[in-house]
Amino acid sequence: MKVSKKVEKTPPLYIALIHYPVINKDNEIIGTSITNLDIHDLSRTSATYGIKKFFMVTPFDEQNKLLERIVEHWTKGKGAEKNPLRAKALETVEVVKDFDDVLANIKKEEKKKPLIISTTARKMKGALSYKELKEQISQTSSPILLLFGTGWGIAGEILKKSDIILKPIEGKNGYNHLSVRCASAIIIDRLFGSR
Repeated sequence: MKVSKKVEKTPPLYIALIHYPVINKDNEIIGTSITNLDIHDLSRTSATYGIKKFFMVTPFDEQNKLLERIVEHWTKGKGAEKNPLRAKALETVEVVKDFDDVLANIKKEEKKKPLIISTTARKMKGALSYKELKEQISQTSSPILLLFGTGWGIAGEILKKSDIILKPIEGKNGYNHLSVRCASAIIIDRLFGSR
């Protein structure tokens, strides 16, 4: 019987919040607007769990400019002076135009392709449970890229590029529409929190 070798430490962790391409409730491809809450809350989650980079993915120039201004305010401007803890969190944020930019950044930093894990609120064939995914992560030395979608979720073209799809969070009463801020914190804690 072949025994799988466990990796001693967690590989480098990255997350990306996809604003395009995502789908709407009618399953149409759309782009969504950035929100200030997502920037702050996901960056704070990133800092808490040792995530190397939090990529905000949007191809829209005006949104990219706004994102860059917000990040600069909190990392180099008056926001950094008034709230150094927030500055530390927002240092994890990187603004990119598309998913290929995310992959290129990670490959440049880590010298290898990441293990791409997509999250979804939809039930999908072949999706892994948290236990199964944690086992896979324990056996890889590749960097980990965890994808989160806005709108009604990540579009199929990105899901097809994923190595793994994670089963959705299941609550108690069938309601299934958490904000991405809440869902990402739950998922990251379940996968990488200390137990």
